[in-house]
Amino acid sequence: MADYHVLSDEMQKRITDDRANCRVSPYAFRNEDVIRRNPDHDKANLWRPAFVRDTEKILHIPFYSRYMDKTQVFSFIRNDDISRRALHVQLVSRIARNIGSMLGLNCDLIEAIALGHDIGHTPFGHPGEAKLSELYYGQTGRFFNHNIHSARVLDKIFPLNMSLQTLDGIICHNGELECRRYEPAPYSDFALFDAKMESCYVDTKANAKLVPATLEGCVVRVSDIIAYLGKDRQDAARLGIITDEAFSAGAIGSTNAEIINNMIVNIIENSYGEPFLKMDDEYFEAFSAAKSENYSMIYKKDEITEVYDRTVGPMFELLYDELLRQAKEGRSDSLLYRHHVNYILESTKYYANRYDYRETEPNQLVVDYLAGMTDDYFVDLFENLFPKSSLKVTYKGYFE
Repeated sequence: MADYHVLSDEMQKRITDDRANCRVSPYAFRNEDVIRRNPDHDKANLWRPAFVRDTEKILHIPFYSRYMDKTQVFSFIRNDDISRRALHVQLVSRIARNIGSMLGLNCDLIEAIALGHDIGHTPFGHPGEAKLSELYYGQTGRFFNHNIHSARVLDKIFPLNMSLQTLDGIICHNGELECRRYEPAPYSDFALFDAKMESCYVDTKANAKLVPATLEGCVVRVSDIIAYLGKDRQDAARLGIITDEAFSAGAIGSTNAEIINNMIVNIIENSYGEPFLKMDDEYFEAFSAAKSENYSMIYKKDEITEVYDRTVGPMFELLYDELLRQAKEGRSDSLLYRHHVNYILESTKYYANRYDYRETEPNQLVVDYLAGMTDDYFVDLFENLFPKSSLKVTYKGYFE
């Protein structure tokens, strides 16, 4: 039987009283404190506040639509009811806005961070990310991380003049690292942001050290885990890979609905009126254990990892080498230029901060192109460039 927890009567009364008396959280990030690289552009007004502008920028860049065909975990099964990144970012946004609203935080900033946090993710999920990082490092000694690349998409590839607060929340979302307590480390300098970005390219440990500058960024960070933890279980059960009963029922529950509700309730109960996010120790232990269960029972299962190792990994290798050759030749009629470089130049021709994207280092061009691909585009590009290859991605169809 499902077990849904509720806020204590005392907490409900406290929140209701604060709202009735128009008390606001002193820890919410204020719109008027927004910081942009170019403060003379994108000035807020009454109908388009600072972080509404960021959200709309994200929604309207070409890469946003690619969320719809970037798989979350299950890449080789045709099923319209399992998660894609488009749904994931919406779930993160909804969960984070729920928490943020109850805590009195800036929900516009939360939405911008949530909708942009995975826009730099590779095709084929985290295995694709790991393979691209391996190849990039082999050529340059630099690492690829999807959170860092998400900020690159919104700040460099498309020079959108995004706020420091949104970009910081995006690079710090790290949904692979759960914490007992999330406390922001404020800063207000783009030079420090750029240094944080660069450190993640050259130091494998730097990514894990990132701490959001705002409480809103902290909310998105924990919401990212909440959003995928139960949903991936739900998807795995729907596909017959595992059953709901296989998972332990800890303090947070075991189903998607229980996990979302119970984590939200406990975070609000322990964080309201505080400059940090926190959950009970019992909840944290269950939260951490549930994530470990997902890894052992879903993400690391042979039937999930085998196709990546046997097929997708080698496809990445061949594509990377061929595209790097095209990047070094710099021919405008190559696929790299026609489908990526020229596309970026055309898409950004009216941007105030436009620069010549063709001057980008060749390996970075290749990484930008590969990371921007959907799963289907990746497969079609490979078949176009290597029509005689024995490497084929085989999908389990709807009627199998």
